[in-house]
Amino acid sequence: MSPVAGGATVPPWALAVGAMVSVQLSSALSMPLIEEAGPAGTAWLRLSLGAVVFLAIGGARLRGIRRADLPVLFALGATTGLMTVAFLAAIERIPLGTTVAIEFLGPLTVAAVRSSSRRTLAWPALALAGVVVLTQPWHGEVNAPGVAFAVLAAVGWGGYILLTQRVGDRYAGVTGLAVTIPVAAVATAVVGLPQAAPHLTVDALAWAALLALLMPVLPMALEMLALRRMTHTAFGTLMALEPGFGALLGFAILDQALSPAQVAGISLVVIAGAAAQLGGRREDAPALSPAAEVSVG
Repeated sequence: MSPVAGGATVPPWALAVGAMVSVQLSSALSMPLIEEAGPAGTAWLRLSLGAVVFLAIGGARLRGIRRADLPVLFALGATTGLMTVAFLAAIERIPLGTTVAIEFLGPLTVAAVRSSSRRTLAWPALALAGVVVLTQPWHGEVNAPGVAFAVLAAVGWGGYILLTQRVGDRYAGVTGLAVTIPVAAVATAVVGLPQAAPHLTVDALAWAALLALLMPVLPMALEMLALRRMTHTAFGTLMALEPGFGALLGFAILDQALSPAQVAGISLVVIAGAAAQLGGRREDAPALSPAAEVSVG
């Protein structure tokens, strides 16, 4: 049975939820490798092994890449690398749920700014209030470098969405990924290879391979299947649950408990994210066939 045929038997919302769980599970399970090979080294290993998979799947289609599209493909790859390194550097310092909530400010702001209604700009403000409640700076215990890396990841995620849409308008399926993920691996090698090189054991490579399957390979495949059968607005609304999944897996796997106030902060981010997506549907979306209307990232 083909992946697409198999995906047709599963509700699209379940595929989207599976993608989110896979992303956050990879993040939580990355902590042992981060401790050993560093955040940049872990990012480089994950992206490099993911690149091998995407090249194996979509490498034959690279001859169809137009030269004029290479700058945006390379920019998306570099942005993906930056976002991954910054995110892993953040979860090394602050809880996973907090990191995801801060990072989510990036796509939430993009959705609000691109909405047809200026009133949706209130949603990033609500999410920011949630982040303040979550980090509780009045206690004086904020890990400034961790928050800064999470903010950098948010900026990267916002840019990633804008670039991914441009690539997705041109290339369906894994064609774009067969370029952007290898570029991301090369971009992260500058800082990641020196960190990872002393720790390239068989065990480390095996663990990195598992993490690469959990992110980027599996969630991107699940997202493609989900987006074939649901609107981008509905998908984006579901993705607002991601900070919640990050907090749950941070608690379950990393024993990162949240106070009631912090739970309320994450809830504000989730509510703001879902509300912002309701007005974020594109008016200029290209007319793609159902088989081609997939996410590139």
